[in-house]
Amino acid sequence: MGLVTTEKMFEMAYKNRYAVGAFNVNNMEITQGIAAAIAEEKAPLILQISKGAREYASMSYLRAIIDVVVAENPEIPVVMHLDHGDTFELCKQCVDDGYTSVMIDASHHSFEENIKLTKQVADYAHEHGVVVEAELGQLGGIEEHVKGVEDVAAHLTDPDQAVEFVEKSGCDSLAVAIGTSHGAYKFKDEPKLAFDVIEKVGKLLPGYPLVMHGSSSVLKEFKDLINKYGGKMPDATGVPEEAITRASKMSICKVNIDTDLRMALTAKIRQVFAEKPAEFDPRKYLGPGREAIKQMVKHKLAVLGCAGKAAECL
Repeated sequence: MGLVTTEKMFEMAYKNRYAVGAFNVNNMEITQGIAAAIAEEKAPLILQISKGAREYASMSYLRAIIDVVVAENPEIPVVMHLDHGDTFELCKQCVDDGYTSVMIDASHHSFEENIKLTKQVADYAHEHGVVVEAELGQLGGIEEHVKGVEDVAAHLTDPDQAVEFVEKSGCDSLAVAIGTSHGAYKFKDEPKLAFDVIEKVGKLLPGYPLVMHGSSSVLKEFKDLINKYGGKMPDATGVPEEAITRASKMSICKVNIDTDLRMALTAKIRQVFAEKPAEFDPRKYLGPGREAIKQMVKHKLAVLGCAGKAAECL
């Protein structure tokens, strides 16, 4: 089977109370690690490509790698998704490039402008059989082209606005701001998420799929390795995994994971360079990084509850 949209995935995730992992890809090794984990665990898969990834690797290379994932895993439903598209032109290009899902992030605009831009993208995407994710409220942190707000508590999603936004924009899923942040430094104090926002939006929009951004957990295993072998991430903190599991049992149907992938790869590369300083074969340090990604993703699928759910999402 070819690439699919998120429609069936989200329907089943909402019904059976789990979330689908959405993993950002930038190169072959990252994608291979994710795909190997998904194949072993029989889970549905969303592969995300950011604006930065398109610039780094070029769309032709990324599309070819994802096509191999699809061809080698016919029993796994795979979505190719644009993460944080910031203009209509970029979203249109991604639809034309064969993406099956695009995100338009106009959350930094006014409420009215956010609706207008999202509707413009949704109208075009729907004409081509592509689904659309939008964002209401703003996250913190910085990741690639996305710069969040400093006071995340002041920019949470308004549940009442969410109803109007979905109705007027025509988006198919909505990323809600619940106190998370992009990057590896998500919290200055004890992590707290606004589960009441998820609950209220869920009641006002029953059956509607919500998305959780800024959801990497900044796993201690990889943070410790990075710091042990010359890195400087002592204060990095992420979203507790029990919070992710709790959200996935509500109306969160998609959870974005990027930073944890980066940290797994970086940690293992640093370890190889430190323990084997004479090593210069990329296969000998990218290989361990790829394996670390695979094991980390398998762990995340259990946290999300989507392991073994591939067949029901076809």
